[in-house]
Amino acid sequence: MAFFISALVLGLCLSAMGLGIFITMKIFRIPDITTDGSYTLGAAVTAIALVQGWPLAATLLASVAAGAVAGTLTGLVHTRLKIEALLAGILVMTALYSVNLTILGRSNIPLVNVQTLFQALALFDNSLHNELWVGLLFVLVLGTLVAYFLRTDFGIAMRATGNSESMARAMGVNINRMKIIGLAVANSLTALSGFLVAQYQNFTDINMGIGIVLVGLGSVLIGDALIQWLGIRRIWWQLLAVVLGCILFQMVLAAALSLGVNPNFLKMVTALFVLSIVGIPRLLKKDIARP
Repeated sequence: MAFFISALVLGLCLSAMGLGIFITMKIFRIPDITTDGSYTLGAAVTAIALVQGWPLAATLLASVAAGAVAGTLTGLVHTRLKIEALLAGILVMTALYSVNLTILGRSNIPLVNVQTLFQALALFDNSLHNELWVGLLFVLVLGTLVAYFLRTDFGIAMRATGNSESMARAMGVNINRMKIIGLAVANSLTALSGFLVAQYQNFTDINMGIGIVLVGLGSVLIGDALIQWLGIRRIWWQLLAVVLGCILFQMVLAAALSLGVNPNFLKMVTALFVLSIVGIPRLLKKDIARP
């Protein structure tokens, strides 16, 4: 049971990244690969700040700001230099590997002798219960803030930009600025996940972000499937579906490990799981449409 509770907590910690990918993929229709780099960037900034004795609030702000800068760079490369969003994300992600390694100074930093968020907000004697409590609190606060943001006039303008750029442009919306801000917000959320996961696992590693975009993508696709099946229209419930997708994704990986799958093949299991989420519904639709 403790193993699956740990997977649940990890899913809650990764929900911020899921919400960020939801913004780029479902609102702006942009495949943003910057995620791999901004996730590690948030964790790297967190590790260095905590080791140097920064308070948690300042560390949180620094991590989120770093992710926002990474997203802004991707947005500028895409909108100003007219480079495809996918390639822009790959370029920034590649550059961030060197940036993250420079910030860390070495391949990994342990966080065993510093106070983490999970310790600062502890309410129970059992550490696992504290981690679950902090994860739930984090998701509640973050989900409320993101939902409120997307329901503001600015958030509605962002959603309109993703739905129809020509319509949004006709309404006087600056399309390029919206994309830049959207990528900045999305990557700040991804860096926030790095901030949490680094403290949850008590270390930051330079390679922890490799393939993390697949995890986020799979989580969002599960959430999107829930949205389609249940006919969800309200943004609050859509965000909740994405969070549930993050949790279910981690539960599937935990189940795979509990069944004896070699951890060396976990990345392959992740890729195959995402492939099945994307491919099977399309095959079913093709079979239904076939006369």
